[in-house]
Amino acid sequence: MLAIGKAKVGLFLVALSWFSYTLYRFSLSITEQYVSFTDVPGTVGLGFRSAGGFMAVVAILFYLVKRGLSAPEATMSLRWVVIFETIYFLCFIPSAIWGLATVIPGYSRELLIVSTGLPCLVETMVIPVVLAKVFFELSPKKSERGVIKWAWISGTAYLFVFWFNYTMQWIAALIDKGVSFVVLYPINAFGFVLTAVGLLLLTLFAAFSFRRTLGEENLMGLDLKRIGVIVTAFGLYFDLTFLLWILFGSVGGYNMWHTFFVYHNVDLWCLTLPLVGLPLLFQTRR
Repeated sequence: MLAIGKAKVGLFLVALSWFSYTLYRFSLSITEQYVSFTDVPGTVGLGFRSAGGFMAVVAILFYLVKRGLSAPEATMSLRWVVIFETIYFLCFIPSAIWGLATVIPGYSRELLIVSTGLPCLVETMVIPVVLAKVFFELSPKKSERGVIKWAWISGTAYLFVFWFNYTMQWIAALIDKGVSFVVLYPINAFGFVLTAVGLLLLTLFAAFSFRRTLGEENLMGLDLKRIGVIVTAFGLYFDLTFLLWILFGSVGGYNMWHTFFVYHNVDLWCLTLPLVGLPLLFQTRR
């Protein structure tokens, strides 16, 4: 019971960090408009994600104070969160077009494609599709089995998108700085491997674990320890990467990877994921 209580508190803190950090990035985006074609839709997307984060915080808060939500209320809240998250990712479509089609004099076209075009294209093609399926499965008229299946697929899709996008940022840094940026600096080599290999292995682990969820008819049958491993490992990736930057700074000088991860990363709230992942490690099936 103690682990369950800590997991609820951890979930609330993660949701709160998701909402507050997204709201912070939204406020920054309003004042930092450099390319209207991409920045305006991006700002709108952050606004919708902030709204989704706020709804998640309120819904979880109801559970923390023992008020709870009825099944229809909880389902409707989740559906709104999914809708807002879907809109957020669709708002990257202009960035994908801009990154793939724009030519800036004096700026490497390959850098623009790798750092912006391909990452935005992949996330707008993958995430909205799986979230749409989750939305339609979130219905009182349907069994929990479909929700479990597509929620797990969505989680794995998120991991894949993070792996692809973050690896692309590393490749962009290598294009800009040269292979020596990784070869000559062990800290950078470790960070590159942690991203390109570590996140890929975590994604494959989540995909492999998907088979174990296919037969589950309700949420109570889920392997919470396995979920805890995935969530904790993903959060620790952010924690370790950010800690390396705090301790060593931008090794090798100014580079696109650290500029992206530290200064332009809208997902640094993931630093708090171990708060919910670690308690799940001590959960048992009910």
